[in-house]
Order: sequence, then C-alpha cells, then structure tokens
Amino acid sequence: MTSPSRVSIDIDAAIATVLDTVRRTIIAFPPAEGVFPDDTTNDGEHYPLRHAENGIPVGGNGGWTTSFWPGMEWIAYQLTGDEEFKTAGLAHLADFARRVDAEEDLETHDLGFLYTLAAVAPYRLLGDEEGRRAALSAANHLMNRFLEPAGIIQAWGTLSDPEQRGRTIIDSLMNLPLLSWAYEQTGEERFADAVRRHATQLRVNIIREDDTTFHTFHWDPVTGDALRGTTAQGAADDSCWARGQAWGIYGFALNHRATGDAELLDAAWRCADYFLAHLPEDKVAYWDLVFTDGSGEPRDTSSAAIAVCGLYELADIEGPGERADRATAAADEILASLIEKYRPVSPDAHTVLTQSVYNKRNDHGVEEGSLWGDYFFFEALARHADSAWRPAW
Repeated sequence: MTSPSRVSIDIDAAIATVLDTVRRTIIAFPPAEGVFPDDTTNDGEHYPLRHAENGIPVGGNGGWTTSFWPGMEWIAYQLTGDEEFKTAGLAHLADFARRVDAEEDLETHDLGFLYTLAAVAPYRLLGDEEGRRAALSAANHLMNRFLEPAGIIQAWGTLSDPEQRGRTIIDSLMNLPLLSWAYEQTGEERFADAVRRHATQLRVNIIREDDTTFHTFHWDPVTGDALRGTTAQGAADDSCWARGQAWGIYGFALNHRATGDAELLDAAWRCADYFLAHLPEDKVAYWDLVFTDGSGEPRDTSSAAIAVCGLYELADIEGPGERADRATAAADEILASLIEKYRPVSPDAHTVLTQSVYNKRNDHGVEEGSLWGDYFFFEALARHADSAWRPAW
C-alpha cells in the first residue's frame, strides 16, 4: 500500500530557526551560572529570569519546567553535534545533580519531567555516569510518592498534605518513563510495577466514557478507592482541558511502549481521536476542547505541540498501515499550522512558539511562550525530520 503524500513543511528552515533561538538563549541564561528562564514569557516572546519560589532564589533551579530548557539543548546536540549544546547540557546536568543531592524542591511527581530530560538524556547520548546517578536518585525519590493500596503516584505536595493526599493528574503519565528507564537500568521490579499500576489506574479512572479526560483524580489513600475527578486548570471539572488530553495521547502511548499493554495503546487512540475531532479550522487547539472558533478564547499551542509528538509516537508504534498514516497526517497538519501561524516575529525572541496557555483559570501565562511548548515543538520538528529519531522518554 502506498502511503499518502505528506503536508509540505520546510523542516530544515524551521529547525534552523529553533537552533538559532537556543544559541541566543544560552547567552541570555548562561548554564554555567546556574540560571534558568521562567515558566513562560512575560511579553509574548522573551523569558524573564525564573521567579523565586519555595526557598529557591530568582533564576534558580526550582519548579517543574526547568528541564525543558536542557532538553532542547540535547535535541540540538543530537541534530548538529555542536559542542556548544553539549557543554550547556552538561552544565545543566551538574545543577540537576546538585538539586537532587540537596533534596531541593523534590516534593512532586514532576521528577520524571525534570530528570528524564536533564539527566537520562545525557546518559543515553554520552553514557554520562553522573546523569545515570542523578536520574536513578530522582527515580527513587519518585517511588517514595507511590501510594498503596491505591496504586498511584501522588502528584503534588508532601505525603502528609490532606488536600493533596491521594491525588494524581493526567500529566503524571509523562513522568512514568523515568521509572521505566530505572527498571531497564536496575532490573528492580518495583519500578515496572509502579508504571503498570499507575498507568492502569489512570486508564480506568481518568478517561471518561466519552473519551474525554479529567485533569485530576482523587483516590482514598487508606482504602485505595477511586473517589472523583476534578480539574485545576480546565474550564470545569467536566470539561476537557486541551493540554491534559494531549498528555493522554503521548503519555498512554509511551507507557504502552514500555509495558506492552494493548489497553494503554487503545487509551492513547481514544484520547487522540477525541482531540482531533474537536480542533478548530486551523487545527491548533483552544485551551479547553469545549471551545472552538468564535469562542473568543485563547489557543494553547503547547497542547498542539504535545499532541503532535504523541501522534508521531503512535505512528511509530503502529508501523506501516492505515492507522500510522492517519496519525502522521494529523500530526503533519497541526505542525504545519504551528510553523506558519504561531512563531515569534522578534529577531531576538527567546521562545520558539507563541500563544501557549499555562493556567487560564488563574490568568497565568496566557498567550505566552512556555518552556514546555518550546521543548515539544522542537521534539516534533526532530520527529518529522527523521522518523527513526528517538527522544529521551
């Protein structure tokens, strides 16, 4: 069977623009000085220094998004072999190793995001033993958040926090690859068991019958009973937060790859089919999928970029055939729209993708560039350029 022709994208030009931006941002936020950009831009195109939070000073390595910046450096190094990107990535690795050793701001499931991109990546690419050590330490910290008998990893807060106890979020699917990698490295079944159980709990409980997803879900930490779904960032508890649905596409696909569980692959497709069926004309999602053209609501380009990566992952898993062609065609169409309509215009911009939404409910990071949006856009470009290319996940 002949594969359908693909959407025309000048992928080399798009990647060259991102590489220029990464080089420029390395100068603006020198990795050797241990300074990081904030979660989002503050003028649509330029990042300020990271805000102070949880005892971490301005510019310091705190929160959940700092690894997306070295993640881009490692993609840049993979694509070019340029030592500038390797040097920057290793300087960031040193700071992430320091962070986990000092146990700074580790009370989060986002250790998976943080240490897969900042520490597993250089280990995979270079065999860097400091990366391996830091990533395994982070994986062990993440396992401390695994709650019996619910079989889930708590998302936020200390394990004694009554508000957060027993709560997880759909984003957590993207944190599990750190544990799958730790299982590959150590053979310790506890890592693989946590991945299987947590992913299954989300498949069963966080996807609704109509294939939409809850942002968050709560379990009784004592009995393990599933309690209720809610949202922290969607339009309503029963709406479909676009970034969460995109996490579902990519996260269930990655965890199917790790476990071989066919039901997780089905879950990824359920999330994907709903996401694609509820896109506006230009294929770039509004921040919640209840909104469409004419709503006056902002887009969330980061959701689109994450979904593109998830669709390319699905195409790779499926291999040649109708489903792979369908996933690839949809991903190409979204990516082409991002390239054409949602890139910055300033020649000194720090971001590579505009009009992301962090938290519309709190009016935070609305219609700004975001570190995660930038990272997944770059990953999507790398995947489009070479279907054999693999990310750190």
